[in-house]
Amino acid sequence: MSVSEPEVSALAINVTVPEELRWTDVRRGEEFTLTTLNVRLLPDGRLAAKAYGRPTAGGRGAYVSFPVPDRPELRAMVAAAADRAAVLWGGHQGLD
Repeated sequence: MSVSEPEVSALAINVTVPEELRWTDVRRGEEFTLTTLNVRLLPDGRLAAKAYGRPTAGGRGAYVSFPVPDRPELRAMVAAAADRAAVLWGGHQGLD
């Protein structure tokens, strides 16, 4: 029996934003501090990223995505995280 090439619909990683690169944004009148990025590898090889965080005033808040600002240091962090994820995926040990 041959196994056909699996169709992978998405590759995504979560990346913690270092303290010095974090920023705030407002959604529905509530300010959030953005602390995590979800980075996806698109089928054409480009990367897409969304930011998530917690309300600055405290509490859990809603799970709301924010755009990632086009800042060179954030772009570099996303690229470095994707490179690191590629190394980790490439060295996987299979299922236990």
